[in-house]
Amino acid sequence: MAPLLSVILATILVYFTHAENHGVQVIGELKKGLNPLSITDLSFGAPYLSTAIKTGIVTGVISLAEGIAVGRSFAMYKNYNIDGNKEMIAFGMMNIVGSCTSCYLTTGPFSRSAVNFNAGCKTAVSNIVMALAVMVTLLVLTPLFHYTPLVVLSSIIVSAMLGLIDYNAAIHLWHVDKFDFLVCMSAYFGVVFASVEIGLVIAVGLSLLRVLLYVARPRTLVLGNIPDSNIYRNVEQYPNTDTVGGVLILDLGAPIYFTNASYLRERISRWIDDEEDKLKSSGETLQYVILDMGAVGNIDTSGISMLEEVKRNLDRRDLKLVLANPGAEVMKKLNKSKFLEALGQEWIFLTIGEAVESCNYMLHSSKPKSGMDASFSNNV
Repeated sequence: MAPLLSVILATILVYFTHAENHGVQVIGELKKGLNPLSITDLSFGAPYLSTAIKTGIVTGVISLAEGIAVGRSFAMYKNYNIDGNKEMIAFGMMNIVGSCTSCYLTTGPFSRSAVNFNAGCKTAVSNIVMALAVMVTLLVLTPLFHYTPLVVLSSIIVSAMLGLIDYNAAIHLWHVDKFDFLVCMSAYFGVVFASVEIGLVIAVGLSLLRVLLYVARPRTLVLGNIPDSNIYRNVEQYPNTDTVGGVLILDLGAPIYFTNASYLRERISRWIDDEEDKLKSSGETLQYVILDMGAVGNIDTSGISMLEEVKRNLDRRDLKLVLANPGAEVMKKLNKSKFLEALGQEWIFLTIGEAVESCNYMLHSSKPKSGMDASFSNNV
């Protein structure tokens, strides 16, 4: 009732004091009646059709982004789920019908949604009630709003939106993920000082930048064996893991595309160099490099070329490349590119444990052979 009373009292006050003559902006004259049907005015052969299509696409994308973002904000606030596809269908149907009745573009603006939410509306029936109220207002009550000050309407919207600001959530983002906090604050200031569209563009742009950075610079980890188990984990996260002598296990933590192929090739070469330097000090040599492909959901031709280059580099160093846990899609592409044929099916394993076991067997089986060869040469 507070917003309604504010509008009524402010309108009466402006009417009796003639505040509109002293700089107070009011709504002014509103035409009575409903908009006429416009279906007969639609023309699909007009010279401005191409302009209308271009404008419609841009406007539609912005409206959908704004409406779905607002819907998800309220869904998170009230702990319920929304279906983005149904939201888009609803917006599309409303705008198709609205274009036949001289309506404005239909979307889900944050300001009016906030007012509707703070008024206690729970279901879509509130929209029907609101539509009927607007219709009665347009038919009968428009002269009464002539002296309504715009500042009162703005204050209603601002007060409704202030109640939706979740300070605790922002603080939580700051403690958990600084980049998420940056996205949150960028979207907030974009909406406050520019518009909802600008805020959405900033937030989406920063989020896409983060995704691109993650894809272009995926994590590459050295894995070690947790004692008394067949589990292999990051040696930095689990310092008590045991490394396998002569075997380097690397975890590739993302799909391999052209954006990160060069980076992964450099990282793999760097890990191999570091491992060889470390083993030289202990008198051992590196012989096998196992790549854990479990997180590699997909690979493109640049990624396949990267693996081929890594294999050639390892062959020149007299090292063997081993793949563990490659996915079905990755295997299909590696097979079509003839990489599996060049690598050899015997060097592909389902798990890291099987790969390590096979490499250990090859290492131990080759040692006696080397000893026999040395003994034979001494006897000769």
